[in-house]
Amino acid sequence: MPSDPADLTAADYLDGAREMTAADRPYLAHLLAEEAARRTTDPATAAGIRASFPDPTTAQKRSD
Repeated sequence: MPSDPADLTAADYLDGAREMTAADRPYLAHLLAEEAARRTTDPATAAGIRASFPDPTTAQKRSD
């Protein structure tokens, strides 16, 4: 892995997002996936990334 964060690729951020999902850290996974989407040039791919890692603070269901 590159030592300079500027050298990280979208794939690097996606790998991190998957690791955070596996570690039950959904908000960190979302943040890493968001950065991966920003670094992706294809809008459809970026949308797919965002859909795969939704913001857990807005995706929670309310219980009344």
